[in-house]
Order: sequence, then C-alpha cells, then structure tokens
Amino acid sequence: MEIKAKAKYVRISPRKVRAVLDLIKGLDVVEARNQLMFVKKRAKEPILKVLDSAIANAETNFKIKKDNLYIKRAIAEEGPTLKRFQPRAFGRATPIRKRSTHILIVLEEKVKKEKEELGKKKSELKAKSSSLPKEKEIEKVSSPEEIPSEDKGKAVFEEKIKEKGRLEEGLSKMSLKRAKGFAKRIFRRKST
Repeated sequence: MEIKAKAKYVRISPRKVRAVLDLIKGLDVVEARNQLMFVKKRAKEPILKVLDSAIANAETNFKIKKDNLYIKRAIAEEGPTLKRFQPRAFGRATPIRKRSTHILIVLEEKVKKEKEELGKKKSELKAKSSSLPKEKEIEKVSSPEEIPSEDKGKAVFEEKIKEKGRLEEGLSKMSLKRAKGFAKRIFRRKST
C-alpha cells in the first residue's frame, strides 16, 4: 500500500531539490530523517516537512508503524516558473527565471500485513494436511493407471525424435534465409 505526501509550489529549483532527494531514496524512514538532519542544503526543510507528513499519514490513516516504512519514490517535478527581468547596460533587459518545485514522497511497508496473514493461513493448512491419515495418501498414489516401463521408454524416445526433426527443419529454414541475404549483399546488381 502506497502512502503519499506532496508539497507544491516550493520556491527552490527542482534540480537542487533532486540532489537532496537522491540521498534518501530507498532508505528506511528513520534513516532518511537522520540523513536529512545533517544535510547542509536549503532544500532539506521542505523535504523533511513532506517526509513527516507522509509518516503522519501512514500512522493516522493506515495504522502503520514508522519502523515498518521505507521510501519507495521521491520525486521533484518542475512547477510554474516566475519570469522577471533584470535591467542591463545600453537599455537592455535579461530574463530571470524563478523556478518552483512540486515534491512528492511515496512510502511503502517493508513487510506487508497481507503477506503475514497469508503465511499464517498456509502454515495452518500444512498442519491440517500433515494430520491426515497415511492410508488416504497411499490410495491417492496407487489409484492412477501406471504405464508399463517398456511403453514409457518408447513414447519418450519417439517424442525426442519428433522434437529433433522440428529443430532441424527450423535451422535449415534459418540457414536458407541467411544464405539468400548473404548472396544479395555480395552479388549486387550494378547500376548503369
């Protein structure tokens, strides 16, 4: 189950935010928070807020402990750009682009609850099946008709011969195709 949190219109360039997001991708949530605490970049503050929001979403909405979460995806997409101008010499103006970013963090459980429940059900079924009497198991094994060993050998031998014939046909067709292509390449018709 994916838990998402977003921050939109953050006034930092997406390129600068991605540099910090790359540090925490794939980490456990606790490790990622610790990693962000010691980063000396301005982008760490909004990323830390989004991460905390995602953790809070997981704990309140889905009752998942933060020890069981990791960062599945961390994306910084480009938001709208504010266009401003700087006056320059000789009456000219140069553009200034003030970029913004949309930050998305997606968390997921390390060990899913559903898998745990399935594992418990499978172990219960195995326990029940192992408690069946052995007589029934013997009846199941002996009930199908057994083919005599001589007939089995013949059938297997015949199947192998058929497969070998099919393979040889396929190979001969491929070699003909290659030969035609090879001949065409060597003996090209000269243009007049």
